Amino acid sequence: MKNIVVLISGRGSNMEAIVQACAAERWNARVAAVVSNRPDAAGLAFARERGIATAVVEHTRFASRESFDAELMRAIDAHAPDVLALAGFMRILTPGFVEHYRGRMVNVHPSLLPAFTGLDTHRRAIEAGCKVAGATVHFVVNEVDHGPIIAQAVVPVLPGDTPETLSARVLAREHQLYPRALRWLVDDLLEVDGRQVRQRRGEPQLLT
Repeated sequence: MKNIVVLISGRGSNMEAIVQACAAERWNARVAAVVSNRPDAAGLAFARERGIATAVVEHTRFASRESFDAELMRAIDAHAPDVLALAGFMRILTPGFVEHYRGRMVNVHPSLLPAFTGLDTHRRAIEAGCKVAGATVHFVVNEVDHGPIIAQAVVPVLPGDTPETLSARVLAREHQLYPRALRWLVDDLLEVDGRQVRQRRGEPQLLT
């Protein structure tokens, strides 16, 4: 059975979706630990209530990104991760950290990458007049929000949408998309060729 470690900074709703899908679909994996850079992250309580190991590595206690990432790696590697899932983890990771988990670290981003990397994705999509928005699950590389795309989900941008209403619709799709992509990774169903990612069984990599 493979080990999944999830990194969070807040409420961890995507982490909850992963935990629930892993149990309901009986993956050949378990969420071995949930790690946060914030001791007040609400998602830690959810994990503890379900008997999942938790750890906190507060970034404010470290003088550099490198020293924080080194301690974070120690906390993660204590659980022998096969997959590392970023689920609202609000830290930019150093090249050494990214290289350490290359090919097994994934992230979900609330836009249709490569559009709207970074923050304020929903406001920017609305202001740009986009007719669709969505979410992307991708492998993590050194360039933020630029890794090979595993799967995407599309939602319409509706007349009168605000960043909050659009965010809620996109988040609901993330809760479907992210567990699906992680299950593929756990089951060794992803083939990466440069920037192209293929699902070996031909399952749709786009949710509409």
